[in-house]
Amino acid sequence: MKDLNIEKINKDLREKSPEEIITWALTIAENPVVTTNFRPYEVAILYACIQVDKKLKVIWCDTGYNTPQTYAHANELIDTLDLNIHLYVPKQTAAHRDVTIGIPQIEDPLHILFTEQVKLEPFNRAMQEHKPDVWFTNLRKGQTAFRNSIDIVSLGKNGILKVSPFYHWTDEELDNYLEVNGLPNEFTYFDPTKVLENRECGLHS
Repeated sequence: MKDLNIEKINKDLREKSPEEIITWALTIAENPVVTTNFRPYEVAILYACIQVDKKLKVIWCDTGYNTPQTYAHANELIDTLDLNIHLYVPKQTAAHRDVTIGIPQIEDPLHILFTEQVKLEPFNRAMQEHKPDVWFTNLRKGQTAFRNSIDIVSLGKNGILKVSPFYHWTDEELDNYLEVNGLPNEFTYFDPTKVLENRECGLHS
């Protein structure tokens, strides 16, 4: 992957559809995965991926703090899209954590430990077990300062090629994509590690 001309690839893919981008990425992938947390608009990347590869591994890292609506949404998509789900959860239960550190505020030193427990450790465990070379994700331009600095395709420090087929899409364009394809969306979502919507989650930086 390190020999790829990322700048040229992004230029070539700029006007391609998400499905065309995914198809291209799969031609160079040996062990691809798509990750999801079933937040708003995640259905788009999941649907696009399975249009190209119905058996693509879907890694779901569940913090244990999702809303009832998010869990219902996840169950619906897993069932209707027949997703090849690989579920990863924290080693500590939410109930155990609630009586020890709770959900620390961002300025609390325990917030770093909390983020490690509920998000980073399960994600890193998933990546170590599956060892992907291509990682599909629904990052989009305008979400955070870091995400503005990448493109459709970027190469992470870990050597994994990160592919964001909807990178240049707006909410309005995604709304239309979901409507055309008859896909549900769910906005009642909670990420206990971010607090602010435009804060980077820690997995991508």
